[in-house]
Amino acid sequence: MSLMINIDVPDLDAAIRFYTQAFGLKVSRHFGGFAELLGWPAPLYLLTKEAGTVGAGGDKRRYERHWTPVHLDVLVDDVDAAVERAVKAGAVLERPAATAPFGRIAGLADPFGNGVCVLKLSERGYDALLGEA
Repeated sequence: MSLMINIDVPDLDAAIRFYTQAFGLKVSRHFGGFAELLGWPAPLYLLTKEAGTVGAGGDKRRYERHWTPVHLDVLVDDVDAAVERAVKAGAVLERPAATAPFGRIAGLADPFGNGVCVLKLSERGYDALLGEA
């Protein structure tokens, strides 16, 4: 079993610029309304879908900031540098970097309304949430 990440975007070229500049991904394939970016453990597919077209569940796509229970956590070595790079590439900083028991994390939105966190896990990572072992 494996995993692929698909993100609908209204502007493919802008999305490619953002994800390559913000996270160092590389374009593997790009044609029509589709691009494959590599550099994470799972490939990222950007798919051109116009705002207002019908998506899953009959909802119309919109690209202003929206809430969804699914978002990207991008694991990085330096949260502050990653936030700076992402903001320069077009991300919106929603929650400045802060330290939590599981590591250091900042909350952002990509230019298309999707939530993205940059995160450096502590030595214990999410196990730190379980209390003392």
